[in-house]
Amino acid sequence: MGANNVYASVKTYSKKGKLLKKADFQTLAESRDLDELITRIKNTIYGVSVSEVQKPYTSQKIENALRGHLADVHYSIAKTSGDKNIFNAYYMKFIISNLKSVLKGKVLGKSQEEIEVHINLHAEELIKQRDIVIKALVAKDLEETVANLSSGPFGEEIAKAAALYNDKKNIQIFDLYFDKILYQHLGRAMKNSREPEVAKLIGMDIDFYNLLSVIRGKFWGLEEDQIQDLIVSVSASASRELLGRMISAVSIRDAFNELTSTKYKNLIPEAENELDMIAEFERAFELEIYQSSIRSFSKMFSFATIIGITKLTAYEVRNLAAIAYAVEQKIPAEITMSKLILEEN
Repeated sequence: MGANNVYASVKTYSKKGKLLKKADFQTLAESRDLDELITRIKNTIYGVSVSEVQKPYTSQKIENALRGHLADVHYSIAKTSGDKNIFNAYYMKFIISNLKSVLKGKVLGKSQEEIEVHINLHAEELIKQRDIVIKALVAKDLEETVANLSSGPFGEEIAKAAALYNDKKNIQIFDLYFDKILYQHLGRAMKNSREPEVAKLIGMDIDFYNLLSVIRGKFWGLEEDQIQDLIVSVSASASRELLGRMISAVSIRDAFNELTSTKYKNLIPEAENELDMIAEFERAFELEIYQSSIRSFSKMFSFATIIGITKLTAYEVRNLAAIAYAVEQKIPAEITMSKLILEEN
């Protein structure tokens, strides 16, 4: 492990010590309104991020400010870390997230101003790559957005997503295809890593994407070849043969049962309803990824801790965004807490 990674690894332990505890989330979730929530967030490490949020407060404004903080954390770790490929792949999440918001906004016929509320370009500004999102944003409709992005690095997959959307009219197809772009890059980066712990962490992310893509594709009634096209580089834990059997399975329940002889057997959902099965599996898998990110800290000076802290911070920001939405919608704290990705204690 190079000197850069040792330094970055030491920094990650410091950041891990500052992660919010379950009790902190509980206090935030119990806020009576967004004013009180902002006041409470100001007593955490996110204080500086939310201090710039303008009144009237909305959960969307708070989420955008938090995403800016996440970009800063990710960028600062990436700068000190030696393995740029893996971090560049993970950093793409910010660009991908904005592009999802733009394309889904275009599909729903929203104006540029309405879409802008949902995007934060801070991550792109840090790496001087605003153009790709701006190109999508200024287009007048979905067709022009796809045309504007056609010559860029994501052009081919975006065109496929638009074509499949026009056929199925399911807006979540954009989520899957943009995730495919992200996980393709992660898969390539993983192949060049020499650390088994790193391969394990990234491998779980790729399995999560591949398995859910198969299940969702079946749920939406996609053809077998359309589902096959969504699969990115595979890992030993979710081999191409396994994914193939799941695709060919008669029902979603049968597809999940194919996991019985894999390391993910404990994640097989028990729900009866297909939609509930998918939600239950997704949550169980995310908790597993969260726990494995915490376990990455069991070995000092490992590059896995550097990936681990970016993932834990991303879950923390997502939890805070969920709390902001729940407080805004007057959802009871106990319901909010049950939905967060936290240590089960």
